[in-house]
Amino acid sequence: MSIERFHTAGVADFSLERDRAKIPDNFKWDITAIYSDDASWKNAKQRFVAELPEIERYRGKLTESAQTLFGCLDLVSRLGKEYTRLYCYASMNSDLDTRNATYLGMEQEMSALGADFGAKSSFIEPEILKVDKSTIDAFIASEPKLEIYRHNLYDTLRRKDHTGSEGEEKIIADAGLMSDAPGSVYNIFSNADFPFAEIELHDGKKVKLDQSAFALHKSDANRDDREKVFAAYFGKLNEFRRTFGTNLFAEIKKNMFFMRARKYHSCLEHALDGGNIPVAVYKGLIDNVNANLDTFHRYLKLRKRLLGVDELHYYDLYAPLVKDIDLKYQYDEARKHVLSSLAPLGDEYIDISRKCFDERWVDVFPNEGKRSGAYSNGAVYDVHPYILLNYNGKYDDVSTLTHELGHTMHSYLSNKHQPYPTSHYSIFVAEVASTFNEALLMDYMLKTISDPGVRLSLLGNYLDGIRGTVFRQVQFSEFELAIHERAEKGEALTGDGFSKLYDTIAKRYYGHDKGVCVVDDMMQIEWAHIPHFYYHFYVYQYATSFTASAALSEQVLAGDTGTTKRYMQLLSSGGSDYPIELLKRAGIDMTTSLPFDLTMKKMNRAMDEIEQILAKKT
Repeated sequence: MSIERFHTAGVADFSLERDRAKIPDNFKWDITAIYSDDASWKNAKQRFVAELPEIERYRGKLTESAQTLFGCLDLVSRLGKEYTRLYCYASMNSDLDTRNATYLGMEQEMSALGADFGAKSSFIEPEILKVDKSTIDAFIASEPKLEIYRHNLYDTLRRKDHTGSEGEEKIIADAGLMSDAPGSVYNIFSNADFPFAEIELHDGKKVKLDQSAFALHKSDANRDDREKVFAAYFGKLNEFRRTFGTNLFAEIKKNMFFMRARKYHSCLEHALDGGNIPVAVYKGLIDNVNANLDTFHRYLKLRKRLLGVDELHYYDLYAPLVKDIDLKYQYDEARKHVLSSLAPLGDEYIDISRKCFDERWVDVFPNEGKRSGAYSNGAVYDVHPYILLNYNGKYDDVSTLTHELGHTMHSYLSNKHQPYPTSHYSIFVAEVASTFNEALLMDYMLKTISDPGVRLSLLGNYLDGIRGTVFRQVQFSEFELAIHERAEKGEALTGDGFSKLYDTIAKRYYGHDKGVCVVDDMMQIEWAHIPHFYYHFYVYQYATSFTASAALSEQVLAGDTGTTKRYMQLLSSGGSDYPIELLKRAGIDMTTSLPFDLTMKKMNRAMDEIEQILAKKT
């Protein structure tokens, strides 16, 4: 008999309801806080377009005085804040139904406007680079309002060698008209237009395997169903490998254009330099993971043992680890567990989190055409962050909820404590807050549950999290680096080429040739399932952030009030300094292997406890 963990028996479950109109409003975003309606959005857009030419009056005059420099930066910052607000309203509405041509059109209008905005302001950095740091310091001394731009001005000077002339900067900005094409095509094709496979499960139930349904059924307890789900889903993706391959190669070539235009040696160097991240951090992470594959293989062997299978396959990686235990949580119970787990961070943190739930910051359930996955959007500075979920009632969904809430709190606190120019935190530090919340949730659940079977399930889920956030993301990172390096050498890449390379890397990570886990041939196409390959070297930061948050959360959970205070300061720091420096102030040095080493120790401790529980059961 399965254990089903629901809080309120009378609350309806809308995770299987695909008709958005039938989902109650309290489970949906209230986007009217951004603009009251489409007409208000259009009026705001018209005002933005009318004011955009004002930037031109500063051309050629930036270095005349501190007041002129401030006037220009203040105007561009204000326009940037409004542009982001306009774009978010369009894109977030589009994400709720990717088939809706109206919001797709509005999003495309904003992309074009963004390119125009970039072109009109393209003279700013080249003009700033005509002066040195001492001049900037003198300007700030004479015009204190410039202080909020100090870090950004210094950063502009730091990137001098990668900033072109005014004409070159305009060309680079104009390239924005087409630069989002590969990602946009992927989003629409994979979410709205893709002909998803339909299958029949062992109980006769027929399922259309869209991305939300795949996310739900890839963890089915019935092994034959799992294999069928994987075969159908990835089999259908494979039919379109040429299209996916052509589109991904277009994304890589776009990255190469900007890399060359910015005079970097590689796409990786270009991607990391925005946050002043040493290339050695990225490559060191890959080296650390490859040096610890034995630890990963220990986890895989434990999974095989817990599942009781003769041979572990890739389609077994999401299966429930413990038979007869099916951890399920309706949304209201998930919310209560999340809020309770946040106690170590104090009342203010919990009170703001509660507002997130009570004031409709979250769009909870899947619906037909809704963008897959989950995210937090905290870019609308004057409002509040928003969370998109596709909640299916699994423990993974509870973990995803607190993960995205971590992003939301990071954005909320940064927006509250930082002026707009320094409110946007680096991607490198973005995943610290989210994975920190996950660590708090796991600690809370383990402290409140004594049943050995449930503890096994939760510990297994924690290990699955390390697999997914550290090893899997670094596997993606290694693949992403490899495909860019090949393209930079002039090699052509097709769908079949991507699949062959992906297969080679995946088999090494999962110990295929050592008999640890069989990476079935159908998994070669998994790269086409990953939207993050259109985010320009994003995924490695899941792993670096996870290791940073593992080290920080250990200290906070141990009652270290100094670390808790430094952590809250980190969440309130936005982009006021480079992420490596912000993390150092919080007590974590990401240029060393120590955070990764601590994570591996924590992973082995969890596996030790699992083995102890299993020993008592035999």
